[in-house]
Amino acid sequence: MSKGTVIVTGASKGIGASIAIDLARRGFRPACVSRSGEAPAGHGFICDVTDEDSVSKTFASIAQGGPIIGLVNNAGLHQISPIAALKKADFERVFALNTTAVMVASREAYPYLKHSKGTIVNLGSFFDKLGVRDNIAYCASKAAVAAMTRCMAVEWGEDGITAINVAPGYVETDLNQDYLSREKVRNWLETRIPVKRTGKADEIARFIGTIFAERIGYLTGETIYIDGGHGMNH
Repeated sequence: MSKGTVIVTGASKGIGASIAIDLARRGFRPACVSRSGEAPAGHGFICDVTDEDSVSKTFASIAQGGPIIGLVNNAGLHQISPIAALKKADFERVFALNTTAVMVASREAYPYLKHSKGTIVNLGSFFDKLGVRDNIAYCASKAAVAAMTRCMAVEWGEDGITAINVAPGYVETDLNQDYLSREKVRNWLETRIPVKRTGKADEIARFIGTIFAERIGYLTGETIYIDGGHGMNH
């Protein structure tokens, strides 16, 4: 018997796909939301999370399949550009997916999670506390996600909803494998990351799966970094 539905945005590939697979392994029913609608586990739903109406209709459809007990806001965009050359439209495009969509999805999930006393996991980044060259949009958007998580925890705590921000460091996926495998990049990361390697998508997924499996109600509003010690290494 299913332990309930967990909506995972951006679940068709990368970390999102690993999260869906791990949740299914633990007995949850992943509702995989993406533009393609592909589902590595559970059921797939075509949805543009930057479109409010699409999110509302999709979540209502998902709710027909059983109680929604969780939401993982994983969908995101990483764009590199020096500040002096960054166009306003590109900056806003990053925020539309990384930040505004997190608010909209959480807001639309709220009635269902209030009923189930569920959990929201937001995917942040250890870049939220760093100054990173050519990454002003990404860093700012992920810092906003951490702030939003704290607000959700405070505002919805009385409804029994917990919210946690999981902030990975460099994690190897099919999207960045070629870049991270370059000798120069690999050597630099080994000097910066105390554990001497990049993370794996399944490590992030297993940690998030544990959050849902254990459901520690007193843990909420926190940003938990999973970066091999990179962000604290000076």
